[in-house]
Amino acid sequence: MTSRRHLLFAAGGALLVSPALALAERLLTPRQTLGPFYPDQLPLDRDNDLVRVDGQAAETRGIRVQLHGSILDAGGRPLAGALVEIWQVDANGIYLHSRGGDRQRLDPGFQGYGRFTTAADGRYRFRTIRPVPYPGRTPHIHLAVTLPGIPRFATQCYVHGEPLNQRDGLLNAIRDPRLRELLVVPFVPVSGQSDEQVARFDVVLGITPSS
Repeated sequence: MTSRRHLLFAAGGALLVSPALALAERLLTPRQTLGPFYPDQLPLDRDNDLVRVDGQAAETRGIRVQLHGSILDAGGRPLAGALVEIWQVDANGIYLHSRGGDRQRLDPGFQGYGRFTTAADGRYRFRTIRPVPYPGRTPHIHLAVTLPGIPRFATQCYVHGEPLNQRDGLLNAIRDPRLRELLVVPFVPVSGQSDEQVARFDVVLGITPSS
C-alpha cells in the first residue's frame, strides 16, 4: 500500500531530536524561532556553498565550516525531498536582511543564505563559516526544513563550549538541559587544516510513516 506521513504534535508543534536520543528515549526539542532576520530578499546565488559567491572575487572572512547532517523521520528513516535552508551573520555580525546590521560592513564574499534538497539518503551538506556573536546573541546558525504538506520547521544550531551560550535568552528558554543540548553541537577542526572545521547537526522531524 502507498505509505502516508502523519505529523506528530507536541508542545511547540513539529519537533527536532538527535537521532540516537530519538530512538532511545524519544526526547523532543521545541522548535526555535525563525527570527526577524530571515533574508527579506534572497541572494541570486543560493546554493549550499556560502563561502563562494558567484561573480564576487572577495574572499569570505571567517573560519570555514563543513556543516552536514541527516533529515530523518521519527523512526530514524531518511527523508528525501526535504528543502534545507540555513542563514547566519557574516564574520562582522551582519545578516543579509536589510535591518540586520550596518550594510557598509556587510562581507561581500559571504553568501549569508543557502539551500539544499535531500536525496534518498536524507543527507544535507553546506560549506559556511563558524558563527560569530552579535549584540544580544550567542553564535548560532539558523536552519529550516520544509517538506510538502508540512509547515516549515525552524531551529537554531549552537556551538558546543561557547561561553555566551549560558547567557543566551533563546537557547536558555529551553529549561530542560537534556533538550537544550540537542541543539548544541561540536565544531571540530578538520585534520591538517588550521582554518576549517566540521559540525554535524541531524534533524529528526516529528513525522511517522504509516501504510
